[in-house]
Amino acid sequence: MSRDFYCHIMNQPIKFSAEIQQHQDINAAFVNFPFDTVELFGKKGQVKVKVLLDDKVEYRSSLANMGGNCHRLGLTQAIRKELGKTFGDVVDIKLWEDQEERIVLVPNDVQELLNLNEKAKDFYERMSYTHKKEYIRWIEDAKKEETRKRRKIKMIEMLLEGKKGI
Repeated sequence: MSRDFYCHIMNQPIKFSAEIQQHQDINAAFVNFPFDTVELFGKKGQVKVKVLLDDKVEYRSSLANMGGNCHRLGLTQAIRKELGKTFGDVVDIKLWEDQEERIVLVPNDVQELLNLNEKAKDFYERMSYTHKKEYIRWIEDAKKEETRKRRKIKMIEMLLEGKKGI
């Protein structure tokens, strides 16, 4: 049994350092996960994880299967900014499998609007945690009340059009 497998079973973090890679020519980044997810988690596909980067930035994400045994951990622009790092920089990673249910808390005003639009509500409820989180964060990040109102209306329109992302 490998040391990392033992650490996982004992609920200890899986630790590694990796270089932040750029995805193609766009402002998207990832790090390669250097271990076998089947050995560590018993999974070939996506693995939900909790991550601590450079001992200061926490977030919930997933290891995405990129074919074969190659998995990647995406690093959003916001996460990179909080770390003060970019493509080519090395980041220290502590990672645990995230077995908690992922729930997005919907603000009351947004829930009321969803309740008035059954088709939009049904589509929203079938979306992934990540897509739900993006919509709610987009609305909550509005600095002015009128911006929040416009975004709520736009969210309903986008949901009715079948758009999962902002």
